[in-house]
Amino acid sequence: MTVFCVVIAAVLLQRGGELVLARVNTARLLRRGAIEIDRAGYKWIVALHIAWLVAMVATVPPATAPEWPLLALFLALQLGRVWVIASLGRRWTTRLIALPGAPLVSAGPYRFLSHPNYLIVAGEIAVLPLAFGAVTVAILSSACNGVLLARRIRLEHAALGLPQPSHSRNPAPS
Repeated sequence: MTVFCVVIAAVLLQRGGELVLARVNTARLLRRGAIEIDRAGYKWIVALHIAWLVAMVATVPPATAPEWPLLALFLALQLGRVWVIASLGRRWTTRLIALPGAPLVSAGPYRFLSHPNYLIVAGEIAVLPLAFGAVTVAILSSACNGVLLARRIRLEHAALGLPQPSHSRNPAPS
């Protein structure tokens, strides 16, 4: 079995396990009175992640040797992913869920960043294809992910009563 096949199998196994955990946590949160935000938009996040993996399998020859530093970076991102999941505990889910009255998590990577999970996912979506030379997959998946995450962050901020993210655009001179 090639490195590429092992990596793709590991990612599929990891994501499958995460979906099981997310489903359990989502059900628990909803029973506690949480509200799902943007249920209809969730399918686009799922579609992107499926398309990202399918595109890699379709475009990367299985015998392709990885760029080891990029693959190491991808593995480091997995440690970040575990840190995020552990920090959120029973509140971690793949869906956008708001639990009214619950304080924001400020432990783990949330001490440093508002959206560490989104940053990690953005890194994963770019780095894994690049590790196997799939530049087009990295670019297209990253662009789609950027659009979806920008929308999701706006909705998340609105649901949590947080200020909307600012964009540092300078107005055109008059």
